[in-house]
Amino acid sequence: MMVKQKLRQAIDFLYSCGCATSEAYTCIVIDCVRSNDIYQAKRLQAHMERHLFQPVDAFVHNQLLHLYAKFGRLSDAQNLFDKMARKDIYSWNAMLSAYAKLGLVEDLCALFDQMPYRDSVSYNTIIASFTNNGRSGKALRALSQMKEERIEPTEYTYVSALQACSHLLDFRRGRQIHGRVIVSNSVQNVYVCNSMIDMYANCGDIGRARWLFDKVVDKNVVSWNLMISIYVKKGNPDECIHLFDKMQLSGFKPDQITVSNVLNAYFQRGCVDDAKTMFGKITKRDEICWTTMIVGYAQNGREQDALLLFCEMLHENVQPDSFTISSVVSSCAKLASLYHGQIVHGKSIHMGVDDNMLVSSALVDMYCKCGVTSDAWVIFEAMPTRSVVSWNAMIGGYARNGQCLEAVALYERMLQEKLKPDNITLVGVLSACINADMVEQGQKYFGSIIEHGMTPTLDHYACMITLLGRSGYISKAVDLIKAMPHKPDYLIWSTLLSLCTAKCDVKHAELAARHLFELDPLNAGPYIMISNMYAACGRWEDVAAIRSLMKRNNAKKFAAYSWIEIENEVHRFVSEDRTHPEVEKIYSELTCLITKLQGFGYKPDTKIVLHDVGEEEKVRSISYHSEKLALAFALLRKPCGVAPIRIIKNIRVCDDCHAFMKSASLMIERPIILRDSNRFHHFIGGSCSCKDHW
Repeated sequence: MMVKQKLRQAIDFLYSCGCATSEAYTCIVIDCVRSNDIYQAKRLQAHMERHLFQPVDAFVHNQLLHLYAKFGRLSDAQNLFDKMARKDIYSWNAMLSAYAKLGLVEDLCALFDQMPYRDSVSYNTIIASFTNNGRSGKALRALSQMKEERIEPTEYTYVSALQACSHLLDFRRGRQIHGRVIVSNSVQNVYVCNSMIDMYANCGDIGRARWLFDKVVDKNVVSWNLMISIYVKKGNPDECIHLFDKMQLSGFKPDQITVSNVLNAYFQRGCVDDAKTMFGKITKRDEICWTTMIVGYAQNGREQDALLLFCEMLHENVQPDSFTISSVVSSCAKLASLYHGQIVHGKSIHMGVDDNMLVSSALVDMYCKCGVTSDAWVIFEAMPTRSVVSWNAMIGGYARNGQCLEAVALYERMLQEKLKPDNITLVGVLSACINADMVEQGQKYFGSIIEHGMTPTLDHYACMITLLGRSGYISKAVDLIKAMPHKPDYLIWSTLLSLCTAKCDVKHAELAARHLFELDPLNAGPYIMISNMYAACGRWEDVAAIRSLMKRNNAKKFAAYSWIEIENEVHRFVSEDRTHPEVEKIYSELTCLITKLQGFGYKPDTKIVLHDVGEEEKVRSISYHSEKLALAFALLRKPCGVAPIRIIKNIRVCDDCHAFMKSASLMIERPIILRDSNRFHHFIGGSCSCKDHW
């Protein structure tokens, strides 16, 4: 503050005295530059112009130009440059710097071409500007021009040129520059080495990148961060963590970038608790560290932890960015937590990022996965720009929620807008065709996959197998499997098995089951499905045989559970659950509900019971499935509500519970939205959006 005050007083003194000497102007302009005082610099320039001062060289004016350029004051720099009677290479380079600072590449090129002579600084400025503004090809052409003019590249030149090669994945040119680096004896410059390491890694030669890294004598933190991040990007978390340990042993202190990369590595390994421990030790956490933890939790099935950490982040007054918000919204989508999703949506509006494409796409997906496609559509329509991800979220959301015609219409609109679909788009529209029994349309879309420049994936084949099988063409579905260019995987055979068991097609069900037992003998799902089919056919000896095989193979059954959010609290239930604090009231409510529904025509579907027991025992065994307990609890807490009751289940809803929910929606006169592992079921007035196909 004292320096600036003295500078102001000095210039005030100039104005009181009139014209000054060249030495006085030189001393004061140096003080202006040292203190970065633009205001006093402009006063000094005005004083010189008032007294028609003409310096003997360009030094004083060049100092002012560099100061204006440093702070992006292009108009001030241009005004001075145009008035200068004497210009040297430093004057021109200062103007180049001003244009580069603002990213005005075209103006920069025009000025560069006007220069009467150039030096390495001129070329360094234009090469760096090209590289930093997505014109790496031009950067390398400028490097060639520099060579033609016999101007020797500097270490700054090599850094920018290597970055250009990295952006273009130009391995050949990158190796050529590496050779020139060796010849120029710049090979031990840490910044040049870091750029070479990055270039080799981006071009796919991780071994050469590591070899160079090990050769660098004077590594800095950037060197370590670069190599660590390379291993994270290439999916090698073990080597990343090993290098992190080595970095610390070498006496380097990790920074925020190091920590974020290592946290990513822990999450890649599935070591969520190790990441949590490391995060807890960080004293200064920036938004990158917070976001890394939130995204890591979300990607490792710890969505509730992601939400809690997001709340803690806000409490610590750390401002989330659009990537953080989109990750938290995705966590809400996986949890089907409409309440929390709406809160985060509100936060995004408050921050002004709700129209960010990443955030908007995540919001569309979240509302669809919470069964509120109307809100998703409002956001989708309001998006200023949409990516294929945005279209996929809306098309897939419509398909999952049983709005199949809307999904198909939106896909056709996408094509009309000349947007290219991807594999996920086609899965969404094929799913819509399945739910609407649109066999011919589905076959047409399947055939169009190649026309769009793609190869049908196993997901596409699974959709077609489902479409054919549900329409009664099991044999055609089997023929399609045999004709596939891919080897059928677990998804294909489990799709066929599900279709065959629903149709009681024993021959093809057994074919699918044999393949599934070989592919994953520990998964109990196929055993249960074929056992269900045998039970439905009254083939109890076969049921016993499958159960025996399941026991011998030590197959594990997934625990079925449902959850429901009431008054911002999640309540989870398993079949015949007795752990809830209000268990007696819940069972009383459910028993009463079952009795009333039977008066509405509901009849328990005991065909799904595998055991050869009496009818009364069969009815009891299916009466207290987890989704029924969740519904009873919702009615207990909100008996007179009108809003939809939202239930989530981790596996496919059984036939009996499906029929139960249809009858319940009619009797209680409230929509019930049930999301199972396959799709959404919107039960309204005794009907379901899936049209009894799921």
